[in-house]
Amino acid sequence: MEAKVTRVEGRGCVLRGNDIDTDRIIPARYLRCVTFDGLGEYAFEDDRKQAKGNHPFDDDRFAGARILIVGRNFGCGSSREHAPQSLMRRGFGAFVGESFAEIFFGNCVALGLPAVTLPGAELERLMDAVELDPGQELVLDLAAGTITSRAGVQAITMPDGARRQLLEGNWDATAVLLEARDAIQATAARLPYVGGF
Repeated sequence: MEAKVTRVEGRGCVLRGNDIDTDRIIPARYLRCVTFDGLGEYAFEDDRKQAKGNHPFDDDRFAGARILIVGRNFGCGSSREHAPQSLMRRGFGAFVGESFAEIFFGNCVALGLPAVTLPGAELERLMDAVELDPGQELVLDLAAGTITSRAGVQAITMPDGARRQLLEGNWDATAVLLEARDAIQATAARLPYVGGF
């Protein structure tokens, strides 16, 4: 399995505000989809309509950004997997914030998306730097534990277990099971209560 996530490079998009919940990230009417295909175009749809073109997702300076920079408690509210799915399908490969809601964070890791944190003052420096120069390339180096931008090299944090999963490439539970298929079948064959299934 070659699914290691060691770094994410690309431009950033700044989305200011705290406690942005999953209902805002992807409106409930899109939860009926059978697959997640095309979900990216609906990310923040209601917020964007309300902002009448003044939302960061409608700002040409941030078009094609790979790293979404957010505030505190991002992804709170309901536990819908559709939220990180929609952001991933919009092109984001990583998130930087002051903090993330626990279930949103777990869903990100399950998709191979780093969600890393910076202290408030450092996050503000990064946001200001990206807004000042949206064309700059950011480098989120998960192995080194840093993000590099016009603001300099900043130390990011992420819970060690999730960080190791991404770095070692075992964040994809399905791929881990498929890779261990022979060992699983051998173990099942030795168990007397599994026979006949």
